Amino acid sequence: QVQLVESGGGLVQAGGSLRLSCEPSRRTNPKPTMGWFRQAPGKEREFVACFTWNDRTYYASSVKDRFAISRDNVNNTAYLQMNSLKPEDTAVYYCAADIRVFYPDWTSSRSYTYWGQGTQVTVSS
Repeated sequence: QVQLVESGGGLVQAGGSLRLSCEPSRRTNPKPTMGWFRQAPGKEREFVACFTWNDRTYYASSVKDRFAISRDNVNNTAYLQMNSLKPEDTAVYYCAADIRVFYPDWTSSRSYTYWGQGTQVTVSS
């Protein structure tokens, strides 16, 4: 089992920045795939970004060039640096992780086994 502890959400004005963190409860070998999803009120959960076990990164088109995902290779903590935030980025952001070595669709929530509790990000206009 892996627990994920998220931090870094909050309220920010449009154009501002936030950095989310997601720390797994234990190290794994190989390194886990770490992903971020978000869910706005009345909408389905959607993929934001991921950093795979083989060091590939993927982004949703809506955040590409504004958000950057990274992973600390010491304790596998994942970070999501969010710049140029827009009101439409407002959502609960969820960290997800998987420790399997395989090649699924990493933009699908079904590819992840472990989930964090979620952290609220609110962008005011």
